[in-house]
Amino acid sequence: MPVPKARSSVSYPTTTAPAVLVLEDGSRYVGNTYGALGQTLGEIVFATGMTGYQETLTDPSYAGQIVLMTAPHIGNTGVNDEDQESRRIWVSGFVVRDPSRIVSNYRAQRSLDDDLEAGDVVGISGIDTRAVTRHIRSQGAMRAGIFSGDRFGLSDSEQLDLVQGGVQMRGRNLSDDVSTVEPFSLPAVGERIGSVAVLDLGVKTSTLNYLAERGFEVLVLPQSVTAEHVLSLKPSALFFSNGPGDPAASEAHVRLLREVLRAGVPYFGICFGNQLLGRALGFSTYKLPFGHRGINQPVLDKTTGRVEITSQNHGFAVDMPIEGISESREGFGRVEVSHYSLNDNVVEGIRCLDLDAFSVQYHPESAAGPHDANHLFDRFRDVVVARTAAAGAGDAK
Repeated sequence: MPVPKARSSVSYPTTTAPAVLVLEDGSRYVGNTYGALGQTLGEIVFATGMTGYQETLTDPSYAGQIVLMTAPHIGNTGVNDEDQESRRIWVSGFVVRDPSRIVSNYRAQRSLDDDLEAGDVVGISGIDTRAVTRHIRSQGAMRAGIFSGDRFGLSDSEQLDLVQGGVQMRGRNLSDDVSTVEPFSLPAVGERIGSVAVLDLGVKTSTLNYLAERGFEVLVLPQSVTAEHVLSLKPSALFFSNGPGDPAASEAHVRLLREVLRAGVPYFGICFGNQLLGRALGFSTYKLPFGHRGINQPVLDKTTGRVEITSQNHGFAVDMPIEGISESREGFGRVEVSHYSLNDNVVEGIRCLDLDAFSVQYHPESAAGPHDANHLFDRFRDVVVARTAAAGAGDAK
């Protein structure tokens, strides 16, 4: 039986056209054009995943950021329609060392370069990404710009002025940019256990699919909805998704969450949803020096004692003690940190002890892997099933 050939008919164009990456501290890295030509500005961050570049590019949590991939070879397996995590590429810019010259995967439909050009994503290749990563780890995430084509011809000072005049991520609200405009729903897969109202702050397709597979009818709502509207739907639970921006700039979402929690609706949040739960409970958030981004982040689950390797993408974190029980400053009772990072002790999960609410800082759906934390969707399902059963028993009495 003949061995099927890998798809390799799509080749990347080779180019020697110059491009430059400029950081706000004046650092400059000259390389080659990659993707679209032109100019782009954003906060530069690095992602450590060796796989899953398509999921990274289409993750709305990366809106407003220039993403540098630390893995040296990017684009080997091309892109396809199945692995899209949202309707488009969200990164402001893309930095790689060595783009793959060919696509070699039976699932590939296009080259990565095709999608970058179609999405008007300005990138750069051929630079020492390890050196840039070490610089960011030392100096912290900062504003940056990529200049190619006609914009490469700007003077060094003109390019630097544009970068330093860019928007800071601190204090920035990007929810309206990434959220759905109109509400939509997904039917439950198998036996329906109830409905979950999902506040779309940049939700990924995998998240919605995993919720539906747990028996939830998934009601996806724009980020602009009110607490009154959410409660009028009589959902069995509320879910806040991942998303970009500074949680301190999302007070409307914090107020919405407080009202729904006070109504007794169970809650699960991931990533941005974890930060917003922390703020709803009365704790503050802060900006990390260079954030956690990648699919190899070790986290300790204090409830089980297990170490889980997780997928993460966040530049802000909740400020609360990782040991002991704290009291919610907003009157929601006792709270504890359920998970924390084994790299730097950053809060990675919150559990409320006096109401049905919990959250994690990472991405348990993790389409590109790992799947250590996928069981959290089961935990959420169990909370809702138990709540429904208890309500039924109370009605019977």
